[in-house]
Amino acid sequence: MTDKDVVSQRAAEAFGVDHHENVIGIPKIMSDGGPETIRFIDQDGQRIRNEVNLPYDPYVDRMTEEDGQRLYRDMALIRRFDAEGTALQRQGELGLWPGLLGQEAAQVGIGRAMRPQDYAFPSYREHGVAWCRDVDPVNLLGMFRGVNNGGWDPNEKNFHLYTIVIGNQALHAVGYAMGIQRDGAYGTGDADRDAAVVTFFGDGATSQGDINEAFVFAAVNQSPIVFFCQNNQWAISEPNERQTRIPLYQRARGFGFPGVRVDGNDVLACYAVGQHALEQARSGQGPFLIEAYTYRMGAHTTSDDPTKYRDSAELDIWRDRDPLLRLKTFLLSLHATRQEFFDAVDAEADELAKRIRKECQEMPDPSQEQLFDRVYVDDHPGLAREREEFFAYQAGFVDSDQASQEGAR
Repeated sequence: MTDKDVVSQRAAEAFGVDHHENVIGIPKIMSDGGPETIRFIDQDGQRIRNEVNLPYDPYVDRMTEEDGQRLYRDMALIRRFDAEGTALQRQGELGLWPGLLGQEAAQVGIGRAMRPQDYAFPSYREHGVAWCRDVDPVNLLGMFRGVNNGGWDPNEKNFHLYTIVIGNQALHAVGYAMGIQRDGAYGTGDADRDAAVVTFFGDGATSQGDINEAFVFAAVNQSPIVFFCQNNQWAISEPNERQTRIPLYQRARGFGFPGVRVDGNDVLACYAVGQHALEQARSGQGPFLIEAYTYRMGAHTTSDDPTKYRDSAELDIWRDRDPLLRLKTFLLSLHATRQEFFDAVDAEADELAKRIRKECQEMPDPSQEQLFDRVYVDDHPGLAREREEFFAYQAGFVDSDQASQEGAR
């Protein structure tokens, strides 16, 4: 049976069985990224060796069973955290939540390839990268609960605050990478000093001027940066074919630096290619583009309804490519990892969910004074004047309330 037959069959089944999922028009044929896609584990959990993978094989060959288990644990815990984020929003505890279901391998793979001195510039969906940079998951909820602007120190974690403006973080990232160049913190051969930057964005962001401008500045300056595009097939409701006529990784060639496509549902591939790209950047060989070919299994955010614009048959195909199931099958078949390991991870995920739910609901409301914190590094007379005016205005309401109470007496 061909891929087309499978899609058609599943679409037909959806009409008769799954009435809560709409099927829009003719089902699209969702490829696996094509023969140029770097992939180390197939859907059955078997190790792949081919010419495309050859430059990256050593990174995977050096990995142990414990390395694979750590990557699985990362993905499983961040998936559970993400599910809890969605539940908290549905219950009125968060104003919005952007889920990452299906993209765990892409984020954990590159996240674990980074060194402590590397710096990450995320968009707003990089919960898995935040986890790898030791950002407490509870802090990720604060902005979406409306009680802080991020909740973590970017310079402590080398993980910038979430950026809502699409593509804007790429320009910030290139600027930081150019700073690394001026500090001489790359190309020295010192593994503890040489640093690089990774910036994260989706396929939709590649249509923004900010991304293309960042490519220009990074290329002409040979900056130590890795552009990591999570191609999850949909820019909210716009599919890939409405955004580009060529594979996204090929765009790098026009700017003068290398680009590759990796299976974004294969954590080993994302880890290996991420290590290679970062080593090139740190050593002074310039920027690198990685297109992680994956799929957004859920909605764009909790305010989105994907049944209005995509086929349920797509979900069936990508469920079979689930990144956690693929790595679990690999560990069970090749390394004979015992089931007890997976049971322990599930139990740990349950405890994580309980903690983040409790701490999210206990987050204090911010004080009014915090409006003026961390606006400027040094004291600023204009800001000081605005602070005085603001609190004088607020004090007027207190005086009015007191006067009303005294008048009532």
